[in-house]
Amino acid sequence: MATFTRGLISSTRAASVSSRSIHICKVRPIARKVIAGPSTLSRRKYATSSGEASTVDPSLTKALDLLESGTRALEDGDLSQAAKLYRESVEVKETSEGWHNLANCEYHLKNKIKAVEAWGKSINIQPSADAHTNLASAYVLDNPPKPALAIKHLTSALELSPDDPEIAFNLAAVLESTGQLEHALTLYKKAQSGGIDRASQNVRNVSAKIIGERAKQASDEQK
Repeated sequence: MATFTRGLISSTRAASVSSRSIHICKVRPIARKVIAGPSTLSRRKYATSSGEASTVDPSLTKALDLLESGTRALEDGDLSQAAKLYRESVEVKETSEGWHNLANCEYHLKNKIKAVEAWGKSINIQPSADAHTNLASAYVLDNPPKPALAIKHLTSALELSPDDPEIAFNLAAVLESTGQLEHALTLYKKAQSGGIDRASQNVRNVSAKIIGERAKQASDEQK
């Protein structure tokens, strides 16, 4: 498979990752940023969340406080404590950010099934491109890989963030791995125009594959 750009560590089964991590979202009491999650490489260290603190609902206020405490624990390098606090947060009041952050911690703690479930709950509350991309990343690195599910979630991520060149690149990489070359080429070109330098090589490679397949098809038809 071609090189993946967001969300995963290197894998010979799937693709090596560069530049965008699985993100941890921290509710901003109005507009705070969030530390990055479970990847060795990151394009952006922070991602923003959409939640807002409420003085009306005490349970939400408590959940947001626990969410903030969880992220501080994560910033201090205490992943287990962060997961505990995020879990307490969603037990008090479910939020998209709480489930998202818990999912990322579970993924780092090797609890993949719990991570996938938590990302799904995050999406059910409020779909986000990062959550869909994280799920796609997990499916790409599954054993065996689940490209159909990865494509599904990356497609949803691209619908939510249509101008994101890294999502386009990642979706193209999975499509290329499944032989969907024409669609992959279109998305590699989109990624290239969006500033993903490595996409230019993928455009050349996939273009060559398409030409080769057409030549073979023409040769077969002449026999």
